[in-house]
Amino acid sequence: MSTNLFDLTGKIALVTGASRGIGESIAKLFAEQGAHVIVSSRRAESCEEVVAAIKATGGSAEAMACHIGDMDNITATFAAIKAKHGKLDILVNNAAANPYFGDILDTDLGAFNKTVDVNIRGYFFMSVEAGKMMRDAGGGCIVNTASINGLQPGHQQGIYSITKAAVINMTKAFAKECARHNIRVNALLPGLTKTKFAGALFENEKMHKMAMATIPMARHAEPDEMAGTVLYLASDASSYTTGECIVVDGGFTL
Repeated sequence: MSTNLFDLTGKIALVTGASRGIGESIAKLFAEQGAHVIVSSRRAESCEEVVAAIKATGGSAEAMACHIGDMDNITATFAAIKAKHGKLDILVNNAAANPYFGDILDTDLGAFNKTVDVNIRGYFFMSVEAGKMMRDAGGGCIVNTASINGLQPGHQQGIYSITKAAVINMTKAFAKECARHNIRVNALLPGLTKTKFAGALFENEKMHKMAMATIPMARHAEPDEMAGTVLYLASDASSYTTGECIVVDGGFTL
């Protein structure tokens, strides 16, 4: 049930990487709070499943395929949003790529390019296009899913960690320059969260133990635990929060 504090009624929200994991949890929670949610990921079929679940509980949503590593996809997505809705109130940059686990010295160009194209270039130009629409409408909110790896590189996750560090500073840069347009820009920094995306960390016993050893509460987080923080950042409750990084590490907030 929606509360006045976190009410998103009338808001148009685009959530990328929303076909599963943290993005799916965010999309469903936004819809519960009254937003019309554009559920986006590379595959429309997966998005439709989330849309169906949202509609089944009385929410409002639509599916829109977008590969944020492809500039033409980004352009087409925002053209479609503008044509259909005329505005965008909230962007959650949650889609990400992490194709390579291994020694940083063995990182190949393909893995490097894919990770950078999605996690840096994709987030940047998604924010640019969303920011232009928000500026024209008088304001809005952008939330980037970064990672605790952006502060402390994860074991055998070199290029991914590097891109997430870039997302953190990107958030600060957009926040500083977009505040005058009444656009709030913040970042979520999840720690170890049980998702398919993080499957390698759960399937490899050694890597899982190493990851758990860095978490004071010695527990991983669930996707729904991340969604609540993003709801706060996207709601009017966070009107005075901009350019700050909300750190969520394994189920507790610093």
